[in-house]
Amino acid sequence: MSGSTKAPAAPFLITCSIMLATIMQALDTTIANVALPHMQGSLSATQDQVAWVLTSYIVAAAIMTPPTGFLSAKLGRKRLFVWSVVGFTIASMLCGIAGTLEQMVLFRLLQGVFGAALVPLSQSVLLDTYPKEKHGAAMAMWGVGVMVGPILGPTLGGWLTEYYNWRWVFFINLPFGILALMGILAFVPETEKDNKPIDFFGFALLGLAIGSLQMMLDRGELLDWFSSTEIVVEAVLAGLAFYMFVVHMLTHPHPFITPRLFKDRNLVTGLCFIFLVGIVLLATMALLPPFLQNLKGYPVITVGFVLAPRGIGTMIAMMLVGRMVGKVDTRLLILGGLLATAYSLWQMVGFNLDTDQYSIVESGVIQGLGLGFIFVPLSTITFSTLEPKLRTEAAGLFSLLRNIGSSIGISVVTAMLSENTQINHADIAQHVSPYNPMMQDGWIPQAWSLETARGLALLNGEVTRQAATIAYLNDFQFMMWVTLAAVPLLIFLRRPARSAGGPPAAAVVAD
Repeated sequence: MSGSTKAPAAPFLITCSIMLATIMQALDTTIANVALPHMQGSLSATQDQVAWVLTSYIVAAAIMTPPTGFLSAKLGRKRLFVWSVVGFTIASMLCGIAGTLEQMVLFRLLQGVFGAALVPLSQSVLLDTYPKEKHGAAMAMWGVGVMVGPILGPTLGGWLTEYYNWRWVFFINLPFGILALMGILAFVPETEKDNKPIDFFGFALLGLAIGSLQMMLDRGELLDWFSSTEIVVEAVLAGLAFYMFVVHMLTHPHPFITPRLFKDRNLVTGLCFIFLVGIVLLATMALLPPFLQNLKGYPVITVGFVLAPRGIGTMIAMMLVGRMVGKVDTRLLILGGLLATAYSLWQMVGFNLDTDQYSIVESGVIQGLGLGFIFVPLSTITFSTLEPKLRTEAAGLFSLLRNIGSSIGISVVTAMLSENTQINHADIAQHVSPYNPMMQDGWIPQAWSLETARGLALLNGEVTRQAATIAYLNDFQFMMWVTLAAVPLLIFLRRPARSAGGPPAAAVVAD
């Protein structure tokens, strides 16, 4: 283990250094979202144009995540980590001083390119720094940055934008980046280099597939999905490029992704799991802010404070489960997390326009606890039977599947929300008639008169509000079923073998 060559304090200092880098990158996945309206005015951009501030980052990060394993082997893991932190920090500063939309999109693209490796590298370093019996605790610390960053991002971004300026959403990365760089240079050990030739064609195919898929998911709702030629072209490109990549990977002597990764049953099952977790993680955060702002009328600061306890629940869970991994069957911990997450979504299905803040906070804390109990043991058991030299490459795939799951989840729930709002509006509106006895009841406000244009407009606004509320609840229910659908995957996870009288060790039996 790399930590064994250092002084006793080295593992702790390594952890602090790479956690700063992890939190910096994880925050940037969501922190800029709430600042978009302010950027739009400052950069003189339309709503469609300013969306590229998010799209450029997501697409660049997705394409550059899979090469992490290869670049780490080619350059050395420490060197890649250093360049990634330096590049991400400089790109963040450039985003903060951007004067035009074109500059902002370019600098966000650079942020995505340099930031893509930070999360898988940090996971790989932690797994190598700590002995196997402490992997649960290590993954708990890593998970705090990965899971809590996107949750707290909108809260921090909203506060910085409200009380300072949207540019501070990017400037805040400077102290994180400098401290992380100093720690990595001082404490993280270098790894041996590998002269394996790069498969440029394989990387190009996978990059095209991922980039096309992310573009399709990000712009689908805006362009009305498959009624748009652009979306159809992107879908065809994604499918064709991925098919060609799989064929190429199985036939090339030195493929871009090592095929034997997929012979590890725990890794494959873990990739499926994290894909589903990704759907629930960010899709919920994509739905709750507009639900609270647009339908319940909460100001942005209140929304941030109401949603923040969800991240606190996740941190508490990760600290607890980090001590339990290795003592309790990992699969039982994941099952408990899945059931808690599903229960929180079931609570959210019961939301209405009169739901108080306590109920929203309660469901958020329970969901945070559930996600924490899923993420840490899942991150531990996924890599428990894998060869150490394959961990960085596998960690890149793990991060990629989580991000793709999040992108697909957000696209699906957003499309369902739009469609169900229209359907619900039509269903409710057909009962709005002077012949409906309920419309004659005394509780109907006089302002909702069917005889005046103003009354009809007010009534239509209320119908739309109720239709949208039902559509949000339909989305919460959909995510509850997605969470429960992951439960059967538990039977495919294999517990690591135990060395005689010792802690769990990696299983060495072939699948």
